[in-house]
Amino acid sequence: MSTVTPPARTARPRVEGDWLFVPVPQPHRPVRLFCFPHAGGDATAYTPLARALAPVAEVWALRPPARGGRSRHPMPPDFDTLVGAVSEALAPHLTGGEGGRFAFYGQSFGALLAYEVARALPADRRPELVVAVGAPSPAEWTARETRDLDASELLRLTGLDESVRAHPDLAELALGAIRADLAVSATYRHRPHAPIGSAIHALAGAQDPMLATTGLTGWAAHTRGAFGHRVVPGGHLLATVDRSGPADLLASLLTPLPAADRRVPAAPHHAPREQ
Repeated sequence: MSTVTPPARTARPRVEGDWLFVPVPQPHRPVRLFCFPHAGGDATAYTPLARALAPVAEVWALRPPARGGRSRHPMPPDFDTLVGAVSEALAPHLTGGEGGRFAFYGQSFGALLAYEVARALPADRRPELVVAVGAPSPAEWTARETRDLDASELLRLTGLDESVRAHPDLAELALGAIRADLAVSATYRHRPHAPIGSAIHALAGAQDPMLATTGLTGWAAHTRGAFGHRVVPGGHLLATVDRSGPADLLASLLTPLPAADRRVPAAPHHAPREQ
């Protein structure tokens, strides 16, 4: 359970355009954390994390099309178009907090999207940190994700099937969103490129059934900055509508350090366990 203490009073949640949701606005936030949902996920999944991180960071969660309040908005036809649309939507808001600081956090499909959006931004407009959860590195993604993966199977592997099992309508909406994201994910093609300057910290849940043979160290090749990786308690998804996820770790990563001490915490010596 997180020990980060939320403020006694918080402003009302707000939507910024079509693409962004601010669950717990922080008028004097030191850093802005843009959160990218997993396949089938929506922005509201990051509300507990936003509460746990306040006032260390202000969470801005991505609102993908084809679900929730954007159910009538079509998903872009391919991954590159999606990256372009998200980059354009984020661009006016990349001022970060009072010090201009901002970072990205993404889970599974959202981790890949967060990284590729960071790469698509101008070098001087990229996040200081990308936290990638439950995902292979971009270079390893295609080989892992192009296999046939049924939406129902993915819902089960993420551990979310139990929460919608008693609600057939909700389950069908969730499956529809997953199918839309899987279709976009299948169009992703990794292209060799220079690593970005943003620091990268890769995380995996110790009980994640989807990272059985995929390590996290492959992400190191995608950054010129600091790199760290950890295995933490949990499954494929760490932050959900019911759990704040790695709030304490994120708080430590996002807290400014003196220049001489600015580094990503050391990784443990073990890799994700095979399930």
